[in-house]
Amino acid sequence: MPDGGRELGEGPEPDGGRDLRREVGVGPWPGGEAAWPDDPRYDRELLAHGDRRNVVDRYRYWTVAAIVADIDARRHPLHVAIENFAHDMNIGSVVRTANAFAVAEVHIVGRRRWNRRGAMVTDRYQHLRHHDDVATLLAWAGAAGLPVLGIDNVPGSVPIEGRTLPRECVMLFGQESAGLSPDALAGCAEILHITQYGSTRSINAGAAAAVAMHAWMVQHAGPAPS
Repeated sequence: MPDGGRELGEGPEPDGGRDLRREVGVGPWPGGEAAWPDDPRYDRELLAHGDRRNVVDRYRYWTVAAIVADIDARRHPLHVAIENFAHDMNIGSVVRTANAFAVAEVHIVGRRRWNRRGAMVTDRYQHLRHHDDVATLLAWAGAAGLPVLGIDNVPGSVPIEGRTLPRECVMLFGQESAGLSPDALAGCAEILHITQYGSTRSINAGAAAAVAMHAWMVQHAGPAPS
């Protein structure tokens, strides 16, 4: 693949302080159609017009289906669930992080509709499942033989730091302000919290999900694909 596919953002130039915006992604495949790779994973439209998607370089010009299939071959046996009773905007961030860590599925519990803006289109590459309520999620997890770990800083919870996490499990997160619902807390095999050291009572639900998922990755994930 041609060089130059590194994701770039914006920022001041070192000498002038003026705003510098750089184009994300790569342009059309160099050399034109005659030089296109003979590989069914590549998308002809992207080869012709360029790939500006928020994907890592190894997936440049690939079709969505090819990317999903490649991730599916090495997804982790971690499931992530989040309650959706107030259209929490953090759900998109949870989905985006879940995609970054190649988790098996993200489970949306409650309302089917959710704000996808924070997902930054990563929901195209991440398996999603909807459950009408917590009882439905717990029944699904029980049938799959997966313990459900609640992540919430409630009395009786234990620190996630240093805790041995099951390799196959569901991590369940609550809403930004209220945390996990009473039904969710009652149905979890264990409640874990992220230790905090400042004045705030809780951290952002999207941030909490990222920390918890990374804690699992440290224990169970192998090296990232090159």
